[in-house]
Amino acid sequence: MLRYLTAGESHGKAIIAILEGMPAGLKVDAGIINKELKRRQQGFGRGKRMQIENDKAAIVSGLKSGVTLGSPITLCVENKDFSIEKLQKVVCPRPGHADLAGLLKYGFNDIREVLERASARSTVALVGIGAVCKIFLGNFGIKIASSVLSVAGLIGKQGMINKITEAIRKKDTVGGIFEVIAGNVPVGLGSYAHPDRRLDGRLAQNIMSIPGIKGVEIGLGFGYARSFGSQVHDAVYYSKEKGYFRKTNHAGGIEGGVSNGEDIIIRACMKPISTLINPLGSVNINTKKSHPAAVQRSDTCVVEAAGVVAESAVAFILADAFLEKFGADSLLDIKANFKAYIKRIS
Repeated sequence: MLRYLTAGESHGKAIIAILEGMPAGLKVDAGIINKELKRRQQGFGRGKRMQIENDKAAIVSGLKSGVTLGSPITLCVENKDFSIEKLQKVVCPRPGHADLAGLLKYGFNDIREVLERASARSTVALVGIGAVCKIFLGNFGIKIASSVLSVAGLIGKQGMINKITEAIRKKDTVGGIFEVIAGNVPVGLGSYAHPDRRLDGRLAQNIMSIPGIKGVEIGLGFGYARSFGSQVHDAVYYSKEKGYFRKTNHAGGIEGGVSNGEDIIIRACMKPISTLINPLGSVNINTKKSHPAAVQRSDTCVVEAAGVVAESAVAFILADAFLEKFGADSLLDIKANFKAYIKRIS
């Protein structure tokens, strides 16, 4: 069983991630982790914070000579903009953010005490964890990638760039849709026997936990609602060369909560960033009078970066389901179990 815990604030000293349950014997290249962290910082429409930070992870525990020990792995990414104690109070909540709900829930009198943790800066930790999970999955030929499908309803690279440019000019923000594909996933991950072990449910939950994600679909998703069953279910075929196979993949690689051997295809909707340079109306929490919402340094569009974060969310869930299926202590034993399983189902 894999578990992770993250800590840290947007302008605090560092972002910390602890990953428990990764088996012993896995060679971990810090350069791969840092490459993933760099990918998270990229994309047209990112804000000035990404020009300040140069995210690099220090591996604090869980490895010896670059190889996992089976003990918890700790990653630390220091913030260059470490200014949490110097920043001014925030008293006008931003519509769409956790500001007001968090303030009321915890009884704060400064919205900064909410936004410092609710900030998407926290996704640095998930990307670091996801990078380790990708390294593990790579030992079994599983690869995960993402792409931006649309921004503000527009498709095509130039059209999306134009829309983001328009949003920058208008001091506004835009969201969009991205897709994550996990290839070469073996049949049998997840389970139909228990709701909390269904692979699609686990994937959807982890992606929905990414700040700003408002919708997730797997395979054909909402497209199922517009068609007859005979048009959308994936017929099953068999040959001695391929074994069981499909000619279509409307199910997105998951049937009954279990991976079916096809590519796992997930799409998600990222809402426009809540912080607007030309802010919406709000209320001063002290005076209770109308006032424009607070303005914080932010991005214009993060759909591409959200896709990178979602890759990590998918990697973590697939690694967890993989260990659940094939064992969790030693990479050598897991490889042996996996090899025996593939031989049996072939």
